[in-house]
Amino acid sequence: MKKRQFAIAAVLAIGCFTAVQAQETPGTYKRANGDLVQVTVSGGKLFCKIVSGKQAGFEMCHGMAQAGPNTWQGAEMKHPGMPSIMTFNGTVTVTPTGLTIKGCAIGQSMCDSETWTRQK
Repeated sequence: MKKRQFAIAAVLAIGCFTAVQAQETPGTYKRANGDLVQVTVSGGKLFCKIVSGKQAGFEMCHGMAQAGPNTWQGAEMKHPGMPSIMTFNGTVTVTPTGLTIKGCAIGQSMCDSETWTRQK
């Protein structure tokens, strides 16, 4: 009986920890170039929009699906330094202090990534 109670408690604890992590994803992040990016979750999808910087209003992540408690993936990622018609397969990995955003073209053969710092 105690093993069952422990197992139930462990599952609940993991579920609560995952829910807290998922709630921490939205927020404002700073790119290495100084841009501020607002990261939001709407309808279960992740969106990243530059809100301060040379290209304010540019949406870098559009409708990425959650692939794990700290990971989002999608094929609608854009880079502000590339033509707006180009999209990339992207992955966003969230950490306690920020996130890493990675975009790839031609499968996984041409990739670039950035680490953003969470702003308080």
